[in-house]
Amino acid sequence: MNQRAQRSQATPYLKPAYRWYVLGLLTLVYTFNFIDRQVLVIVQEQIRDELGLMDWQLGLLSGLAFAVFYSVLGVPIAHASERFGRKRVVALSLASWSLLTALMGAAQNFAQLALLRVGVGVGEAGGSPPSHSMISDIFPRRRRALALSVFSMGVYFGYLLAYSTGGWAAETFGWRSTFVIVGLPGVLIALVLALTVREPPRGLAEHGYVAAAKKRVAAPPGFLETLRQLWSRKSFRYLALAGSLQSLAGYGVGNFMPSFIIRAHGMAIGDIGWRLALITGLGGAIAILGSGLLTDRLSERSQGWYALFPALAIALTVPLAFAVFLSAEPGRMFLAYLPYEMLGATWLGATLAVTHSLVGLRQRAVASAVLFFLVNLIGLGLGPLLIGTLSDLFRPEMGDADGLRYAMLGTAVVAKTACVIYFLRAARSLQGELAT
Repeated sequence: MNQRAQRSQATPYLKPAYRWYVLGLLTLVYTFNFIDRQVLVIVQEQIRDELGLMDWQLGLLSGLAFAVFYSVLGVPIAHASERFGRKRVVALSLASWSLLTALMGAAQNFAQLALLRVGVGVGEAGGSPPSHSMISDIFPRRRRALALSVFSMGVYFGYLLAYSTGGWAAETFGWRSTFVIVGLPGVLIALVLALTVREPPRGLAEHGYVAAAKKRVAAPPGFLETLRQLWSRKSFRYLALAGSLQSLAGYGVGNFMPSFIIRAHGMAIGDIGWRLALITGLGGAIAILGSGLLTDRLSERSQGWYALFPALAIALTVPLAFAVFLSAEPGRMFLAYLPYEMLGATWLGATLAVTHSLVGLRQRAVASAVLFFLVNLIGLGLGPLLIGTLSDLFRPEMGDADGLRYAMLGTAVVAKTACVIYFLRAARSLQGELAT
């Protein structure tokens, strides 16, 4: 790319408003990533009743069927986006997963649902890592945890809209129409992204807006070299394991929470939807933004706070898990679930920010993809499937509600305890390993 083209790309990013516009639009894309991923969770009891599915099949649909292809393809797609246009990859991915989500409303059996769910996973694989890379190019290190935390709020905005809109639509129109209602708007957003966002020059934040426009862009390091560099960092290994274990508990519990509330407390799906929207969606968004601001401040004293703060927050969720799953009254259960979800949301922005600081400028999309490969394959792939399988095993002795209750409680306590241990180990390693 010649210097004139580089300068043309950099010019809009001289304006803070444009940088925040791009961040906002990418956050909206990430929101639809999670709307289309999580809407299945709010309607899965209707699907279970209509198609006669077992809990392990629900866990497979919401977890492994999506996670395997999402995780595996995320790495090569991210590597390709470092050579080609990241914006194009994100826009194409959004359009494809949105259409496939809408098509899930036409599925007639478990096999068709699973196949379409795999397709959604393939599409969503191209969304996050290129977005992470773009954000790290336009925001400096001192603001990167905040920017990536704002982006990560898309997770919780997605939960909010999936649960609120999905709960209302499922109760009003049924699960089939719900997939169409939440899927199609993503196609329009993909068009807006393609037409209004410019690809930022590599290293824009590090080299300055003028220098980056003039700087000759080097070829990105090889894929295996990036993997070798990442895995040589003890702190990255600990961060990846910690994030994977928190995600195993988070996705496992989150994907079965509507089913648990229906079975244990007898609530209607519409009532569950708006409550979970406020707790998981709004509460999680506030928590991840606040944790991003706080870890940016704390990291000025010690880089270890990028891992120490999530360790302390997630440790508090272990006793809260008992309050959530053993409460006999739904009001108390929701009251405990709010801090449980908010504290569990604190790890993502800080972990992404510090991971990007461990690698070079043109390795960030791949670094995100490797992190998310592990987090999603272990967390999303195994979490819901593990809880669904345990629930089926416990059901003959404990019943439908208690079988699911103790499957969720046991998984959460064990996974979160191990997660805290690995975050503490990462905190000890970061100070000496973090790139300066």
